[in-house]
Amino acid sequence: MITGNVFRDAIISGANNICAQKQALNDLNIFPVPDGDTGTNMSMTISAAAKELKKIEDAPISEVASKTASFMLRNARGNSGVILSIIFRGFAKGLKDKEKANGEDLVDALGIGVDEAYKAVTKPAEGTILTVARMAYEAGMNIITETGNATIVWTEVVRAAEEALELTPKFLPVLKKAGVVDAGGKGLLVIFRGMLSVIADDEIIPFEEETEATTDSFESAAAQFDEVINFTYCTEFIVGRDTECLADPQDLKEYLMSIGDCVVVVDDEEIIKVHVHTDNPGMALQKGLKYGQLLTVKVENMKEQHKNAGATEEKAPKLQKAEPTEEIGFVSVAAGEGLSELFTDMGCNHIVSGGQSMNPSTDDIYDAIMATPAKVVVVLPNNKNIIMAAQQAVDMVDDREVYVIQSKTISQGLTALINYDEDSTVEENLEVMSESVKNVVTGQITFAARDSEFGGKKIKEGEIIGLKDGKLCVCEKSSQKALLKLAKEVIKKGASFVTLIYGEDITEEEANEAYEALLEKYGSNIDISLIKGDQPVYYYIMGVEY
Repeated sequence: MITGNVFRDAIISGANNICAQKQALNDLNIFPVPDGDTGTNMSMTISAAAKELKKIEDAPISEVASKTASFMLRNARGNSGVILSIIFRGFAKGLKDKEKANGEDLVDALGIGVDEAYKAVTKPAEGTILTVARMAYEAGMNIITETGNATIVWTEVVRAAEEALELTPKFLPVLKKAGVVDAGGKGLLVIFRGMLSVIADDEIIPFEEETEATTDSFESAAAQFDEVINFTYCTEFIVGRDTECLADPQDLKEYLMSIGDCVVVVDDEEIIKVHVHTDNPGMALQKGLKYGQLLTVKVENMKEQHKNAGATEEKAPKLQKAEPTEEIGFVSVAAGEGLSELFTDMGCNHIVSGGQSMNPSTDDIYDAIMATPAKVVVVLPNNKNIIMAAQQAVDMVDDREVYVIQSKTISQGLTALINYDEDSTVEENLEVMSESVKNVVTGQITFAARDSEFGGKKIKEGEIIGLKDGKLCVCEKSSQKALLKLAKEVIKKGASFVTLIYGEDITEEEANEAYEALLEKYGSNIDISLIKGDQPVYYYIMGVEY
């Protein structure tokens, strides 16, 4: 029988296991866009529960499962983290009122979580974490007809999860083409394996953050700066030197020192290796491109890493609950000072910091909702990987009505707010705002976070790419060229308004040049606005309304 202590230790072991492998899971992401990263989101979701579970001793398994579900729900990040929290919510429901559990109890609880996870996803796709969870559950159901021994049953669950994971490329051709398995499914398997270590062998997998073994002098020199965090992003890249470029790498080093610190530049006849701490990784990469092609790129948010590892970094004050006295209020997710000010000016009560590559938790969104003094609160996620977390936050609120507009981009969120009419009813506004986002085409310029392939052309890490509603359609050497090429894809006949938002890595001069170029080509028929967004990751966001 599985006691509360054993189940507690199993969750902690599963959390430790995925923390040790989160970067390997992140690397399974095959699309080149910088994103929230599956391994990071799943590890942060379950680690929040593991941290709290360490405070619990000799509780019944029902209580441990309930607290696990609660902590994971509040700290769920990204779609993968939300689905993971839903699966473990099944354990809370299935193990309710139980002091201990056998193998059959575990499988029944897993089945509840699997069923709810499928229902939570609007269009559930096979070849994902859902498939791995379902096939693991089905195998568990088969084995409990023979035995209720928890060790045997969970061993079979893990075996089936492994088998299901290997099948994911058959369900999703994009995985097969890339030669990888599904990242979310692999994350679930890693957690289940960590749990099995306790259930079968009574051994908690120790906590150990995944690190990359390095031995050369460059890495040793860079490592000395690890504890100094004056800037946010640790940026490392290797440039394959252009033989025709005569620029001195010393000039690159001096430039990097002007935008950051902890600079290490090592070069030979073929490559230049760079390490820098900066708030503007895009500018560092752009400068590196002047010396040749980027061969590898690695950008990490050091402040987030230290915070998640338990560093004593000062936290922003927690939002205070506000009584719902007004009729309607708005919460928006956005990153960048300019965008935050813009959404505030347009009527948002609270801005939740986050977006691509930094998904806020369910609790972050919940706190913002509860701090909004309105009887009806409208939430604008503005990113497809945040919508599920926002929807989970809705279920946590019981003293006001909350609605989530399905805004998948910043441009859609802005359009939804523009279409709000204070003279209309809540129902009328929700309908109009929801419909308005469907009339927006969003173009985004960013950098490739990993090697990929598009239209038969191989894309290298660090190259500039353009996306039309999330689909890769442009690859260029500079953000300006990519923007103009992307404009041809997103600005078509019938467009009425274009909003160009430039990010933190674009200078005002560059933004004005891009704006003038768009005006010259499209300005005679379309209104075009330029906004300073200061957003990270995206050099430009271009919203086109039809």
